[in-house]
Amino acid sequence: MASSNPILRALRRFGASNAELESEARQRIVESAGATMIKDLHDRQWARLRGSITVLTMKPRSGTPWLEAEFDDGSGTVTLIWMGRRAIHGIVAGRELTVSGRVSYVDGQRRLYNPYYELIAS
Repeated sequence: MASSNPILRALRRFGASNAELESEARQRIVESAGATMIKDLHDRQWARLRGSITVLTMKPRSGTPWLEAEFDDGSGTVTLIWMGRRAIHGIVAGRELTVSGRVSYVDGQRRLYNPYYELIAS
């Protein structure tokens, strides 16, 4: 992943965009927390993830509210879905948290249904 040559690392960082640098920083946090990278998830795998909510929406399905959150760790995204919920105190866009649950791939997208979550103090 990262080159051992400090000059090559410096040149790579110099040419990287702010988004790339932020993504790399977020991935280092995930690694240091001992969490799984979203990019490495497999269908039906139990995973513990660390990242932040980028988008939060409430989408009713068959008359039942579903709270959906796009969760990003710098390596990819996964949709967190809490069925039967309109809101959860502390779950807001931009919030850092740790989540765990079983990963499902639905229509090619990663999802965690009713994940356990832990809010991270800001």
